[in-house]
Amino acid sequence: MNIEIERKFLVSGDFSNDVVEEIDIIQAYLLKDPKKTIRIRQYGNKAFITIKGIGNKSGLSRLEIEKEISLEEAKLLFPLCEKGQIEKTRNIVHYKGKTFEVDVFKGKLQGLIIAEIELESEDETFTKPQWLGKEVTGIKKYYNSYLSTIVEENEDN
Repeated sequence: MNIEIERKFLVSGDFSNDVVEEIDIIQAYLLKDPKKTIRIRQYGNKAFITIKGIGNKSGLSRLEIEKEISLEEAKLLFPLCEKGQIEKTRNIVHYKGKTFEVDVFKGKLQGLIIAEIELESEDETFTKPQWLGKEVTGIKKYYNSYLSTIVEENEDN
């Protein structure tokens, strides 16, 4: 089944010593609806189209279907997207047997750093690194689709 289970945290410390890979990301939304999103993402030298459903009550789980597309297709789709393109660098961090994706946002969102960890189940436990701050799982203002509206507002000024 295509259910994504993840937890999100603000980052409040230095994680740089644990980074094993950095990937530049550009993403925008063909559809930003509270119940569903369709995202186009350039992830390094690859591209993806992703459909996400509404999260469950806890905000931990939701439907996610992601398919790789060509970079050429992504470049054709980006102009069709709504305003509010997000740019960030994703840092892949391994910590005590788990992988964290730490997104360092650029442009209008510079200064925001969010870490995510994907889990096998909602009750799976993991050791939190010291640099992990406040949990923001399920808080809509930390969803990328919402963050893109902040970028969009600034693009209009």
